[in-house]
Amino acid sequence: MVTGFEQNNYGRPEVPDVVVSRLPQYVRTLTQLLAEGVQIANSQQLGEKLQITPAQIRKDLSYFGRFGKQGRGYNVDHLLEELKQILGLTVTWNVAVVGVGRLGRAILNYPGFTPDGFQLVAALDDNPELVGHDVGGLTVQPVAQLGDVIQRHQVSIAIVAVPIAYTQEVVDRLVECGVKAILNYAPIMPQVPDGVSVRNIDPLLSLQSMTYYLANGSTLE
Repeated sequence: MVTGFEQNNYGRPEVPDVVVSRLPQYVRTLTQLLAEGVQIANSQQLGEKLQITPAQIRKDLSYFGRFGKQGRGYNVDHLLEELKQILGLTVTWNVAVVGVGRLGRAILNYPGFTPDGFQLVAALDDNPELVGHDVGGLTVQPVAQLGDVIQRHQVSIAIVAVPIAYTQEVVDRLVECGVKAILNYAPIMPQVPDGVSVRNIDPLLSLQSMTYYLANGSTLE
């Protein structure tokens, strides 16, 4: 069977980042619908759940193939499995957390990663008071052993939760170790070479963008 993802690899236009960023929202919504016993959902129903127009949903999905039938909607289970495959969520991804301060500890103790295909396999820090201690079921290892840890645990994704002064250095070392996907929590946009994906999480920027709507008396679309 040819999946939507495979079809996209053969001649379909490049998928915009904004579309890719919405796909996990589709997966979450479809998972909820399936848990509620919903077998078929149309773009209008999905749009109401996601606060996205039905036309936008159809456009987003069209990048990956045809999943529904006009007038009948989408088979929820089928569409969910297709989107999981497109997002690479049918396998488990090993994740390392670099930085075991308050934020790093919160991440390591978060229970929601494993059910969604992400396995926290390593925690690293350069604070000797933390190295060797158990956090979230993992023994904190020294950052000096980053390369060995990445290789031994076959880490594909790294979460960086270090102070801003060390962020670029840590990211550089991760790239040198072959990590190509980095989630960065420091309020800085680290530079990476082509072929490496970085997602920056900064709550302050989100708050500042929301105040635009408050200041202008409008609502977030």
